Amino acid sequence: MKKTAIALLLAGISAGAGAQTMYDAFNYSKSNYEGTARTVAMGNAFTALGGDIGAVSINPAGSAVARYSQVSVSPGVSISSNTATGTDQAWFGKNLRTSLARFSMPNFGFTVNFETPRISGMKNWSMGFAVNRSDTYLDDMMAAGTNMNTSFAGSLATFTNGFHSGDLLADDAYDNISPADWRAILAHRTNIAGLIPLLPGQDESTAPDNEYIGITENEFLVTDDNGSYWAMEQGGPIDQTFARRTTGSKYDYVFNWAANFSDRVFVGVNLGIISMNYSHQYYIRETAQDPSFFKTGFNYLKYSYGYDVSGTGVYGKFGILVTPFAGLRLGAAIQTPTSMTIRESWYMAAEQNSETVGSGKESSPEGEYSYNLVSPFRFNVGAAYTFGSVGLISLDYEMCDYSGMQFNEIGTNDNSAFDAVNEDIRTFMGISHEFRAGAEVKPIPELAIRAGYGFITSAIPSDVYYENQYLWERTEGNVQNYSLGLGYSSNGSFFADAAVRLTKYADTFIRPYEYYTYDNAWNQDIDTSVQTPEIWSRRMLWNVILTIGFRF
Repeated sequence: MKKTAIALLLAGISAGAGAQTMYDAFNYSKSNYEGTARTVAMGNAFTALGGDIGAVSINPAGSAVARYSQVSVSPGVSISSNTATGTDQAWFGKNLRTSLARFSMPNFGFTVNFETPRISGMKNWSMGFAVNRSDTYLDDMMAAGTNMNTSFAGSLATFTNGFHSGDLLADDAYDNISPADWRAILAHRTNIAGLIPLLPGQDESTAPDNEYIGITENEFLVTDDNGSYWAMEQGGPIDQTFARRTTGSKYDYVFNWAANFSDRVFVGVNLGIISMNYSHQYYIRETAQDPSFFKTGFNYLKYSYGYDVSGTGVYGKFGILVTPFAGLRLGAAIQTPTSMTIRESWYMAAEQNSETVGSGKESSPEGEYSYNLVSPFRFNVGAAYTFGSVGLISLDYEMCDYSGMQFNEIGTNDNSAFDAVNEDIRTFMGISHEFRAGAEVKPIPELAIRAGYGFITSAIPSDVYYENQYLWERTEGNVQNYSLGLGYSSNGSFFADAAVRLTKYADTFIRPYEYYTYDNAWNQDIDTSVQTPEIWSRRMLWNVILTIGFRF
């Protein structure tokens, strides 16, 4: 596992100014449909059903099933819940639960139906516009505990090894050093990582200017047959806190056209425009339980990282729905690869306070970078059976091969800067399979009771550690959706639906820091002999949606 993680790290720091990684490509390409309260309540198993504005993004042909025009709006609220603890009680031993809520608009749109005078052939056609949220980025996590053996400060010091002090302190350091290495600038300028002391008999002219010690570490002199050198160990126990927050969403703006041929075959096409915003911040705080244990008189440090992304993309989608005999419906749709333009910005900040070294505080400038991302095609098939006006059941399957994702530079066909990360995508990413099921029962014509379930397999192998904004992570498990809902339809044109959905995400294992070594060529590598903390994060997301609409 460590060797895999090392390969991913090196790919990440070599790909462009913003350190794009395999996980970034996956995060911006994946989907977890929402839509109207009706589609959500039935697990979004609507490939073979149609007739709902929320289903337009799933199968474009479905809008022609309804022989009426309609308009609806779907406000909602999303509530994220996260429980985090250390995988070893020696680290981040507390079991902490956090939550975060956001109001949202998962869906709104309209379709307009046009009847033709024909009794066979194209009997009606429709056009419409819908906005459906295709993913929600919402998470708030905190982990805390006591560590006797390692520290983030020590990790930053080993990461900073190999960088010359003068280069890190230079006025143009942020221009000449890769953003992936800005942590070293912050560490040294704040004295979180200071130069190792002089050896006995050594003066500044002969002392190395690229070897560092963390502010939480105590040095002691070792003399053997090879001479004298400094060894380091952590001064004493420290309280550690790691917290991060993710917010944002991805929306599909869909322009739809569909047609009904003899009430047997329905076809449709979408022009989809994607709009995405994503914000990710985290901090690491370390506090000495007793500053007297540390030669530096260490009190506390805090390191912060912020990352913001906006993106737009375009794709096409084609769908078909057939009714071979009364009650049975079959559907299929295919979506072209999505071409996206991603714009990202980021910053880092660090501060520390110690009795001997004094205080230090530093913030990096805001970095910016833009690039293109091609997301892979996906297709879905479905079958549904209606029991007259009493109820229905529906099943969907959707597939997406994420090994087809690719980063590209903007304005050139030279994509060599992304060769390593694109190779990681082809090597490690796999196929995601999604299964959706829904049911609806009408005890009376005006009332509908609904339930749904969804299961999405992971495209990332569970034994692969990937890099997510300079943090090591791996995922274990799959995504599951459970949903329930009610619907009311008046004798007139008004209708209202309500739904609640619980999404249980795959467990995430996070390593806030690692220890590093350098070979003779000063290539960064992980020192696997030093065991560092790992956090086990369990995340759930509740979506509550109300849809109000009119048919005419």
